[in-house]
Amino acid sequence: MLPFKQSEDALKDKRRLKWACRRGMLELDVLFEPFVEQAYDELSEEDKAIFRRLVTCDDPDLFAWFMGHKECPDAELTKMIDFMLSRVKV
Repeated sequence: MLPFKQSEDALKDKRRLKWACRRGMLELDVLFEPFVEQAYDELSEEDKAIFRRLVTCDDPDLFAWFMGHKECPDAELTKMIDFMLSRVKV
């Protein structure tokens, strides 16, 4: 869990974004860290902003959304979650 909530604007710096992607929950770390390393730079500016917004969400919500235990109420975030999950499936 992040020691403090970072704003989306603060996460425009890729070093801060990488740090924010270290969630401390293995299930989220294996999704966020490789994604930011391998795919973030290829996203459109709009999708980068959506990803940064996703990173600011609370870990319990992220876990529930990514594991399919709960539906994310935000359509843009849901689209990003689906995209991230499609990149890790074999």
